[in-house]
Amino acid sequence: MKVVLQHLTKRFPNRNKKIKEEVVAVDDFDFEIPDGKLIGLLGPSGCGKSTTLNLISGLETPTSGRIFFGDDDVTDLPPENRGVGLVFQNYALYPHLTVRKNITFPLENLKGAEKLSKEAMSAKAEEAAKLVQIDQLMDRKPSELSGGQQQRVAIARALVKRPRVLLLDEPLSNLDARLRLQTREEIRRIQRETGITTIFVTHDQEEAMSISDMIVVMKAGAVHQIGKPQEVYDRPANLFVAKFLGTPAINVFSGRVSGGKLYIGEDEVLSVNGVEDRVVWVGIRPEGFVLSKDGALRCGLEAVEVMGRDTSVVATHPSAASENIRAIISTENEIDAGSETVCFSVKPKKLFLFDVETEENIPFSC
Repeated sequence: MKVVLQHLTKRFPNRNKKIKEEVVAVDDFDFEIPDGKLIGLLGPSGCGKSTTLNLISGLETPTSGRIFFGDDDVTDLPPENRGVGLVFQNYALYPHLTVRKNITFPLENLKGAEKLSKEAMSAKAEEAAKLVQIDQLMDRKPSELSGGQQQRVAIARALVKRPRVLLLDEPLSNLDARLRLQTREEIRRIQRETGITTIFVTHDQEEAMSISDMIVVMKAGAVHQIGKPQEVYDRPANLFVAKFLGTPAINVFSGRVSGGKLYIGEDEVLSVNGVEDRVVWVGIRPEGFVLSKDGALRCGLEAVEVMGRDTSVVATHPSAASENIRAIISTENEIDAGSETVCFSVKPKKLFLFDVETEENIPFSC
């Protein structure tokens, strides 16, 4: 089911009564979600991603804009008539009901031609439970389940009515690291098997990038970039997107372009054709550093952390925006941990320039 958001906006009254200006939770969100895709809504807390989900589900009414499921305008429809399945962060299971009863609960409220027999409801519950691999737990109650199992029950309950759109509001936040990894893989598998258009809200960029067909990066109610995860990572639209995506975070420096050359401090780092002379922000991904004795970027060496597959080099530079910078290099590189300095060359595709005032990406060629 294709989902179309047309200039979707949501404003709330300001809690401070002395301030008349409204709080803009979602600001002119205009996007078409293709049929059968998994979309990640990504951003820091308070950016408007959960409000967007509530608008799509019908739990909130937009201040302006329209919402379409396929060709159907659902903006004014109540939640129960939209055909959405919603999975909450806290699972929202009924503690006194078994897994089977929790899953069949949405089916018991069907009326008229849609009303099902007990046998049909049980069969649908079994089908949904098998899909999320909890069919052997049907007679247990939520208190007898692990967090990951409870989350699967919540997903099965959302899927049992075969919704047109599945909405997941930070469904993995309450799980430990290992369960989060396992459950997000399961969510991706389930979405592919069912083909249901799915919108996944999270503040964890690793989660969003690992399972989404496309990601929407938001901040303060506004959409900053939409695209395939790797494309957004490799070509961030602005400094916020570049800083938000990536672990460890991107390293930011104050730099300047002069005569087609990029300088960080006194170090001539790279040729940047097509950029006029100006002061810029420079972003370098941790994996964009290459250890080299003749490297142009000279840094102070703080620590060397061997992490098995990679080595993390913690360094300093007077032009860095933060106290330390971090480079990720292969363990095949030998580095003297007792040295006071370390030199790097830079991979051009892992380096980005940003306007100092607007923080928009500045394209260049080498």
